[in-house]
Amino acid sequence: MLARIQVPKETNRGELITVRVAIQHPMETGFRYDHMGRVIPKNVVNTLTCSYNGIEVFRAEMGSGISANPYLQFYTRAVATGEMVFEWVDDAGERGSERVAIAVTG
Repeated sequence: MLARIQVPKETNRGELITVRVAIQHPMETGFRYDHMGRVIPKNVVNTLTCSYNGIEVFRAEMGSGISANPYLQFYTRAVATGEMVFEWVDDAGERGSERVAIAVTG
């Protein structure tokens, strides 16, 4: 699974930053049928976490009401130069992760 993540590359210490995450995933609800009339199994991204320098700063528990290619936005405070690690898992057990570096000055 792929994701597009937008985080400022550089910011000032103490500044509130916007984090945007879009995960490429079909998010099957379990209510649709394939061309043979079989139920397409439910498969949604159910958990997304973000850790900033090893500390969890965001967690989302999602369900079948979330649309395909889910987009989430949240805010966190820039405290130190480091790395944000995004991890997610879907109902099929597939996992995805992305890492983004952030430089904090001042």
